[in-house]
Amino acid sequence: MKTPEGKTYVGDRTIDGIQVTVDDSPLEPRTDLKAYSKNGFEWSYEGPEPRQLAFALLMDHLGDPARAAALDESFMREMVANFANTWELTSADIEAALA
Repeated sequence: MKTPEGKTYVGDRTIDGIQVTVDDSPLEPRTDLKAYSKNGFEWSYEGPEPRQLAFALLMDHLGDPARAAALDESFMREMVANFANTWELTSADIEAALA
């Protein structure tokens, strides 16, 4: 769902596994640009799967592979590693985290 703040990102652990969406569509992992993990996304800890999620979120938000790669490790540590089982993030939240 599009918000006044821009895009909305949602992560959920379901009986079918982990789901991450952007405006109700699956978030692309972008392993074509940077492959920290081929095992999908994860969160709530630091590691390759949370870093892949951080990169994918930043790539979708920024549209700049070099900038997303430069920021993904700190974004993983500060944001993704602290997500609860279910989480929601807006474009404005990402901008605030990067500021």
